[in-house]
Amino acid sequence: MYARAYKYIGKSCDFVCPVSGMVRNVNEKYIERKLVDKVRERGGLAFKFVSPGADGVPDRLVLLPGKRIAFVELKSPGKMMRPLQLRQKEKIERLGFSVYCVDSVDEIGGVLDEI
Repeated sequence: MYARAYKYIGKSCDFVCPVSGMVRNVNEKYIERKLVDKVRERGGLAFKFVSPGADGVPDRLVLLPGKRIAFVELKSPGKMMRPLQLRQKEKIERLGFSVYCVDSVDEIGGVLDEI
């Protein structure tokens, strides 16, 4: 909710709220919590995806009503997927599934609309 109003202030993940003037550190964990909340609001599930023996898999498996499914990798603002994660993304996409990389709370709504 407030994350959209925050203004980015540098290379770190600090954002300043224009209302309170408070600085908030927006990291991967914060963005992941917001994703889970938004998926629940839409009546879906966002399972934490862990695959022992397969490093580099996306963080969340998102299931939305209407048999819609996708994988989501969460990153801190400005961070990129590692080469291993990109290879896993390509493998998953070759099977016909969508994989999204989200590094901003502002991207969540659009990604869920696309799924």
